[in-house]
Amino acid sequence: QVQLVESGGGLVQAGGSLTLSCAASGSISNINTMAWYRRGPGKQRELVAAITTDGATNYADSVKGRFTISRDNDKNTVYLQMNSLKPEDTAVYYCAARSGVYNPRNARRATWYNYWGQGTQVTVSS
Repeated sequence: QVQLVESGGGLVQAGGSLTLSCAASGSISNINTMAWYRRGPGKQRELVAAITTDGATNYADSVKGRFTISRDNDKNTVYLQMNSLKPEDTAVYYCAARSGVYNPRNARRATWYNYWGQGTQVTVSS
């Protein structure tokens, strides 16, 4: 089993920044892809960004140029640096992980991931 614990959410004004962290523990040796998803009020869960062990990344169009996903493989931690935040970024942000070969098309599907964190709330005020 793999445990994912998110941290770093909070309340921020529009235009501000936040950094989310997700620490993985347990049987993590086969984990390749880690990702951030979000679910806004009344919306479906959507991919924000994904990253592989080798550093390949995949971003939602809505966050390109504003958000950066990174990963510290030694610490088994993935980060999401969020800049120029907008009210529409308000959501619960979830960390996800999957073992095995990376597939960029599948990485956009929430059902592709094996493991999920509990989520952390990000609220952006206007």
